[in-house]
Amino acid sequence: MHSKRSLLIRSLVASAALLAFGAGTAHADLLKDIREAKKIRIALDTGSPPYGFVDDAMKPVGSDVETAHLLAQDLGVAIEIVQTTSPNRIPFLQTGKADIVVASLSVTPEREKVIDFSVPYAQILAVVAGPKGASIKSFEDLKGKRVATTRGSNNDKVVTTGAKDAQIVRYDDDATLVTAAVSGQADIIATSPAIVSTVLAKSPQKDLEQKFVMQTVPLGIGLRKNEPELKAWINDWVAKNTANGKLAVIYKKYHGGQ
Repeated sequence: MHSKRSLLIRSLVASAALLAFGAGTAHADLLKDIREAKKIRIALDTGSPPYGFVDDAMKPVGSDVETAHLLAQDLGVAIEIVQTTSPNRIPFLQTGKADIVVASLSVTPEREKVIDFSVPYAQILAVVAGPKGASIKSFEDLKGKRVATTRGSNNDKVVTTGAKDAQIVRYDDDATLVTAAVSGQADIIATSPAIVSTVLAKSPQKDLEQKFVMQTVPLGIGLRKNEPELKAWINDWVAKNTANGKLAVIYKKYHGGQ
C-alpha cells in the first residue's frame, strides 16, 4: 500500500516538475505565426500628423505609415493596418489586437515594464508651444496656465509631472489637439514639433511658437513581451534600414529638417 502511494506521489511530483519546466521554457513565436499567416497587423495612429494621417484620397500616409509598409514589405508579408489612438497603443498589443505598434511610441521606463521595444528607429522631442509674446521658458512659467496635450501620450506624462501647478486639458488624439489649437481653444500646448508645424500649416497666421523642450526621447516599435525572434528580426531590420538611409529618407520626407 505504502509503495503504491509512494509511486503515485513520485509520479505526481515528476509530472508537476515537467509542467513547470515546460511553462518556464516555452514561449510564443509570433514571427513564425506572422510568416505563416502572410500578414502582419500593425497598429498605426492616423490622427497624429505627420506620423500618421489620412490624405485627400482618404489613404493613410505619414512617416510611421510608410515605415510600417516598408517593414511588412521586407518581411515579405501583407500589412493589415489597425487604427489606434495614443491611449490604445499599448492595450492593443496586450490584448492581441495588433502584432506590433508603429505609432510615435516613445520609449519610457514605465512602458518597458509592460511591453518590449525595438532599438530606436527615430527620435521625438516633447515641447511646449505658446503665443509668441508669452514669457514661457520652463515648467515654472506654466503655473496657473491652461495647457493642452494628448491624453495617454508621453507629452501628457512629462507635462503633468513637470508642470504640477498648471491646468492640464487632455484631448483624445493629436488630430483633436490640432483642431483645438487652430480654433483657439488651446493657446498653450505640450506636444511634438511636428504637431506645432501642423497647427501652423493649417493656420499660418496663428500666434504660436515653440517655447522650450521638455524632453528628447527615442521612438521604438512596440511589441509584446517574450517574443525574442520577432524582436531580433525587427532590431536587425531597424539597423539595416538606418545604415542604408531608408528610414532617414522617410523621416525627412514628412518632418523636414527636424
